[in-house]
Amino acid sequence: MPNDVDVRTGGAPAAANEINPFSDVVDGILVGAIDMHCHSGPSVMPRNINHIEMMHDAAANGLRAVLVKDHYYSAQPVTRLLNEHYHHLPVEMISGVPLNNTSGGFNIYTVDHGLALGARLVWMPTFSARNHIGHGEKKNFPETSMPLMDPTPLTALKEDGTLIDELPAILDKIAEHDAILSGGHLHISEIFPVFEEAKRRGVTRLLCNHPTFLIDATHEDIAQLARMGAYVEHSICMFIPEAFTFYGPEELDGLIKAAGVDNTILGSDLGQEGNCWPVKGFRNVICLCLSLGYSEEDIRKMIGGNPGKLLGLDPVK
Repeated sequence: MPNDVDVRTGGAPAAANEINPFSDVVDGILVGAIDMHCHSGPSVMPRNINHIEMMHDAAANGLRAVLVKDHYYSAQPVTRLLNEHYHHLPVEMISGVPLNNTSGGFNIYTVDHGLALGARLVWMPTFSARNHIGHGEKKNFPETSMPLMDPTPLTALKEDGTLIDELPAILDKIAEHDAILSGGHLHISEIFPVFEEAKRRGVTRLLCNHPTFLIDATHEDIAQLARMGAYVEHSICMFIPEAFTFYGPEELDGLIKAAGVDNTILGSDLGQEGNCWPVKGFRNVICLCLSLGYSEEDIRKMIGGNPGKLLGLDPVK
């Protein structure tokens, strides 16, 4: 790790919050946190932190686990290697399987291989999703570091609204391994039928990422997801300073209330160039939630307890 980077700040200055993000209170809440949405590198997307730096930073700040997400490849072999060679660090690195063009789209062999290696999660298409591609120009996404082929749009539904033929076997494989199914960047109108069929096939771990960004979910949709037993994850990067900051604090408050604290997860969705490091994002969102009136217990649940339950990790004693 570079000697001139402070792991507590991720190389970025502290945000101007009323609550000090490096206070003892924030330190205490952060212990045991789990980042379910970490974009460390290497990646074809520009990243400001690599997997090894992320593991060190997470361990130095008391995080329990980090789930590495790359849209173009499964980092499961990498996280497995990190856990073996950095086992002295008290943090577990985890990953999943993204079903984008680079992994063959809705590819049962990719799912089978990834889960056999220990992946905990399968993402429905993200950057290759027809819904994502349709939103792309409007959302001004970061560009890849090098030119890539144009994506082939993927959707989970046939024209008649039923699931595509490849999905049932994939859902069965996820159920067999008791893994997490994420809706990826599918539209909410696709996510509901996929989740309903997944539940019928025995999938018990469901996750919807950033429901109002790309996914187009309403507050009622979010409440319905919670009633289905799904966890709803909000991207910290979209609400804090030193990051994208797409939405205000009152929006985060409304989203948390829509699903309820017990079904809400806060994941960093950080690692991009120009943003703070993921752990610094957690410090900022803890301050934000405290300023909104959430208790320390509720915040610990959203950043640690709920992700731990979804991942099937043993409760923190």
